[in-house]
Amino acid sequence: MRATLRWAHADLRSHRGEALFIVLATAGIVASLLLATALFGYATNPWQRVFTQSQGAHVWIHTGPSADAGRLTELDGVASVAGPYPTAATTVASRGTRASVELRGTVDRPATGRPLLASGRWLDSRVPDGVVLESGLARALWAEPGDTLTVPGTTGKADNKTGKAGDNAGRAATGSRTLTVLGIADSAEPRYSPGERPGLVWALPDAVRHTDARGGQVAGLRLTDPGDTDYAVQRAVTLLGAKAVTDVSSWQQARAEAQGGNRLLGQVLGLFGLAALLAAALAVHGAIGTRIRGHLRDISVLKAIGFTPGQVVRIFLLQHVAFALLGAVLAATLTQALGSRTPGRLGDAVGVWQGLPGHTAALLGIPAAAVLFIAATTGLAAWRAGQVPPVPGLRAAAPLGGRLSGLSRGALGLRLPSALVLGWHKAFARRPRSLAAVARLALPLLLIVVAMSAWTTIDHFRSSPDRIGLAAALTVRADDSLADPDVRALLARDPQVAAVHPGVEVAALVPGQTGTIALRGLGTREDPYPFTVAEGRPARGPDEAVAGQGLLDLLDVRVGDWVRMTVGAQPQILHIVGRSIEPENGGRVISTSLDTLRENDPGLEAALYQLQLRPGADPRQVGADLTEAAHGNISAHAMPNPADGLSPLRGVVVGLIAVLALIGLIELLTAIGGTVREGERDLLALRAIGLTPREITAITMTATGCTALAAAVVGTALGVPLAHWLIDAQGRSSGIGAGIAQGPSPVLLALFATAAVLGAAALAALPASRSARRRLADTLSAVA
Repeated sequence: MRATLRWAHADLRSHRGEALFIVLATAGIVASLLLATALFGYATNPWQRVFTQSQGAHVWIHTGPSADAGRLTELDGVASVAGPYPTAATTVASRGTRASVELRGTVDRPATGRPLLASGRWLDSRVPDGVVLESGLARALWAEPGDTLTVPGTTGKADNKTGKAGDNAGRAATGSRTLTVLGIADSAEPRYSPGERPGLVWALPDAVRHTDARGGQVAGLRLTDPGDTDYAVQRAVTLLGAKAVTDVSSWQQARAEAQGGNRLLGQVLGLFGLAALLAAALAVHGAIGTRIRGHLRDISVLKAIGFTPGQVVRIFLLQHVAFALLGAVLAATLTQALGSRTPGRLGDAVGVWQGLPGHTAALLGIPAAAVLFIAATTGLAAWRAGQVPPVPGLRAAAPLGGRLSGLSRGALGLRLPSALVLGWHKAFARRPRSLAAVARLALPLLLIVVAMSAWTTIDHFRSSPDRIGLAAALTVRADDSLADPDVRALLARDPQVAAVHPGVEVAALVPGQTGTIALRGLGTREDPYPFTVAEGRPARGPDEAVAGQGLLDLLDVRVGDWVRMTVGAQPQILHIVGRSIEPENGGRVISTSLDTLRENDPGLEAALYQLQLRPGADPRQVGADLTEAAHGNISAHAMPNPADGLSPLRGVVVGLIAVLALIGLIELLTAIGGTVREGERDLLALRAIGLTPREITAITMTATGCTALAAAVVGTALGVPLAHWLIDAQGRSSGIGAGIAQGPSPVLLALFATAAVLGAAALAALPASRSARRRLADTLSAVA
């Protein structure tokens, strides 16, 4: 054992650069995996990010105005209390869109349940009618800082000069008033849901009290142990009295609602994480195998002086486990200490990740898993080292690069540059080893192409919504005061409206199913709605319809089948002639023309109107103009785009590309080191035939560039179809349907491959130049 440690120490002193490279490579890969984990948690769980940064309350308790909510501070297990705040339930309108809201009176942003400003500023006593909107509510209202909201309220103040109520004393003249949006903030409370849960509006206490609406109070409890939430709610209700409590919401409920919309994002990023782990594992394995191949001469000498195969295995296993452990600890320490200080989204991601429940387990588990994997791969490579025969001269007898192929000799005969021909030959002379290097480098490049495809698909969602089933930009609904011809005439007069498609949407019950599906009748046979059909054909004839992937999966039917459903008490039988891209309702939508539904119900009237706008038209402005023209008798809503929910993926894609680029860089450095080391025995022959150091350097650079070129071609050729398959498969599983994937442009892919090749060649320039200028004595020592 003592001899083993002494040789390991001597080897470390003589190969400090290689040891440092292994440590840094391990540290880089472990840091990459830790940062990827942080990015995944940051993107797939935005609710947790908001909850952590805002010191969110675990329980929100709504009570009547007379309840003594201040007593909640007396409960055991309560770390802090937000409020109680006065509230008022009312309705606000903006740009023709209405929403039920809860006005919450406060002055300063509280320490617990602190709203996180996304834009604008907080409440200001100098602006008594200023409000801050929760971000989800702001999107539904199309509201931005500086906009005004209309809310039922009071236009005057109470007159209490006599101390009693007169005809108008003590009561304000009722009417409507406006509120000014000062800011938009994120909150970890249950989000706004039309018809189910009101949106949240922060206002000054006076503005809340001067609103003619049902009043109340709300208080938030942050618990010392989130697991005691149910018990804390029971104690709070007992303390205040069951009649005083009007509503209770918990952090589990808010998290479940928020995470429901991030399923797609979580699956995509989880897949990238597993693929990055595989790429990192292969990079580590390649680095270790290359280093052991560089020690074959030393291993032979150890065998010759009496070292057993077991001792040789223990030497390399001990060395590389120590290197891996040092690199893993270094990566974990730096990530924990400095990760949150990194500027930009990456630093924010690490800071939020450090507050998540699984942070400690990931911080310890990922480095431990990396060290165990390195130990396993080192054990396999060390076992091979133990089988090396103690006859180094026989291994050096054969030419390292092998004989020139006929193609290479023919290229030299054509007077092509010798550096180019010999570099190509050097890159692919040892086919198994060359193919392994190309495969390891191609994997991170392939994943970068997949990430670029995801980015392109999201951009396509935004730039061409009509290709993903969003041909209409606005949905308009009119009240009972306007008849169908009047609404159509009003909408058609707007110069920004290109087409108006009347329609209805009802819930339909399918036999054998406990849930419901959406049955839509849009457009007429003379003016059909432009559904995005990915399979089959559009619905043109009687009883023909197109259905989303979610409905096909739910009913286990295919294009060409007939389906029967019930709307109220009336059956409806439709022939599915096509599959449409349906981003709404999980794809559980079947669509036909309004004429088809009228055949079953002649008295059916249009309940909504889908508007196609002219290029460049702003849906918010068009909706506001239409609402103003109709004197408030219509409401206009923008069609939700799936890209809005995937917006966090943009920043994460950039972070993933950086992580994958680092893994690719490690693999590239490994390949360069192996190429330079294996070329040492060719150096004398190359000098003997008259090649200059610059030409010898060019050979190594060409060999590295050829390896990178092959990896880029393989990564691009496999990455584009793989990205299409993955994105379409995710589209099918989410109910939207296949046919949404978009790949990067050929120009972008060509630039990507060119950058990879030129970067690899530039990276090899310095070590190749140093090797080509080595002294003759050093070269003879290397081949001895």
